[in-house]
Amino acid sequence: MGLTGKLVAAIEFKAGGDVFHELFRHKPHHVSTTSPGKVQGCDLHEGEFGHVGSIICWKYTHDGKEKIAKQLIQTIDEEKKLIEFKMLEGDLMEEYKTFLITLHIETKDGIDLVTWTLEYEMLSEDVDHPISLLSFFIDLTKDIETHHIGKPTDLEMGLTGKLVAAIEFKAGGDVFHELFRHKPHHVSTTSPGKIQGCDLHEGEFGHVGSIIFWNYTHDGKAKTAKQLIQKIDEEKKLIEFKMLEGDLMEEYKTFLITLHIETKNDIDLVTWTLEYEMLNDDVGHPISLLSFIIDLTKDIETHHIKKP
Repeated sequence: MGLTGKLVAAIEFKAGGDVFHELFRHKPHHVSTTSPGKVQGCDLHEGEFGHVGSIICWKYTHDGKEKIAKQLIQTIDEEKKLIEFKMLEGDLMEEYKTFLITLHIETKDGIDLVTWTLEYEMLSEDVDHPISLLSFFIDLTKDIETHHIGKPTDLEMGLTGKLVAAIEFKAGGDVFHELFRHKPHHVSTTSPGKIQGCDLHEGEFGHVGSIIFWNYTHDGKAKTAKQLIQKIDEEKKLIEFKMLEGDLMEEYKTFLITLHIETKNDIDLVTWTLEYEMLNDDVGHPISLLSFIIDLTKDIETHHIKKP
């Protein structure tokens, strides 16, 4: 199986992007004040806070366990409000050969977005993609937002978000694209525990404007999803599925799933992008759905690799 991967979470942040960038660039030792349940401290080991080449060590609680992370501040781009943290030592390095965390703040249409990017190489196939760590960063971002806003009622929390998973796929990118473009009704054969069927409601499989209906099992529950095939780019091997009806629409105002296949340095990457707007503050970011999609991708890879 592929051992490299990338996870991204872009989160609307209502307390000011400059505030977030300033905190992680110059005052990471203050993060524990904003989210004491998750971060207990950040100590400077070499250099100065906010300078490339400096080394810092985090104490944090993740998955109910106290952990540490020793990091090199590898890149700072003040104009882009971007910081790269290269993992040197700590709990993560017991499972990953390399691990890079990038924090990027940008403003689009007057909305500040905090984007966390995790790029990594696992030590073995027994190691999971770090979905729970991505969830940790999302919750940490929300804690920081709440801390700076004050009372949650003072300003409505951000409801839009984007999650991305880019996964190395060893069974051939063309195989994956062909499956979801022309034969989505065959996906259940490759992962019957997750997908029970895909029916055509309007149009033709593989054509823009067609409507398909999925039966799947997620978080132990049987669910449905009615989707419009909104866009197909054959050259880029890209397909957009717009959610119309189903269980997800009970919590989200809009939900768009994009599947993109690309080849870099002879490695095929399957990239899933989830873009959504939650109905209210009580709805969580769809981390468990991203995990479901990653596991589905692995099931499909296993199915095709094992075929003679």
